[in-house]
Amino acid sequence: MRFALRRTGQAALVVVATFVLAFLLLQALPGDAIVARYASPELGLTAAQLDELRAVYGTDQPIWVQLWQSAAGFLTGDLGTSLQSGASVETLLAAALPSTLLLASLGFVVAVLLAVGIAVAATNGRGWLRRGFRSLPPLFVSIPVFWLGIVLLQVLSFRLGLVPVINASPAEALILPVLTIAVPIAAPLAQVLIRSIDDTVAEPFIAVARSRGAGPGWVLSREVARNALLPTLTIAGVLFGELVAGAVVTETVFARSGLGRLTQEAVANRDIPVLQAIVVISAVGFVVINLVVDLVSPAIDPRLRRAVHA
Repeated sequence: MRFALRRTGQAALVVVATFVLAFLLLQALPGDAIVARYASPELGLTAAQLDELRAVYGTDQPIWVQLWQSAAGFLTGDLGTSLQSGASVETLLAAALPSTLLLASLGFVVAVLLAVGIAVAATNGRGWLRRGFRSLPPLFVSIPVFWLGIVLLQVLSFRLGLVPVINASPAEALILPVLTIAVPIAAPLAQVLIRSIDDTVAEPFIAVARSRGAGPGWVLSREVARNALLPTLTIAGVLFGELVAGAVVTETVFARSGLGRLTQEAVANRDIPVLQAIVVISAVGFVVINLVVDLVSPAIDPRLRRAVHA
């Protein structure tokens, strides 16, 4: 119980620190969102009217007052108002978040399947096949997300015509973005899984199991998989944060609506309330996933369970 409370407290501190740091960094961005939005000659607003708009949005307050008001709003569920569109940030996120969560979730599932397939082939294959699969993770890690998306689009859609890009169904429209976001995530997962399998196979209890007549499939599924799971689970929690960043780039490449497009527009227009909400929500998701991993790990590994209760 103390372990869970300590981890939860640490997670809360990380979220608070992220909120404060993100707020200060966003405030330090050059430019003025009010000027960018309302200082158009077509609107014909005077300097006094622009000052009134700053007062309405609260951007004329000292930075520590704005920080306190923003924090109080987040605690009560009020994420503020977009300086660009005038809509509530909650409304914008509610429209954008489901698409990004679907993309990230499917990308993670495909990444896990790719990582497991590569790891099994790399540790049980023969000769050139084994070496080939072991070289895939370093290759995948080095591929930029935006470049991979463009290549998949060119090859699978424009060259081979396998995946339509015009009049595509919702399922077809997800194929290329999911592959684009999954490949870079699968690479480190496969690397950790391969290393964990190699280390586990070298343990004495594997030799004992084989001496008792256990086949390769039984050893892999019953002994190796369980012991290799913990390092992979840990790195999977860390990689969740990269899913959000990858989704932003991927949605931009494939012109998908979601947090990616919302982030791009907010950066272009210096829409600080929207950017602040996106950063904090991403941090909360990252922290929650890693907190769950920390709490589940002792249930998987008895050694960690004994260390927690010690």
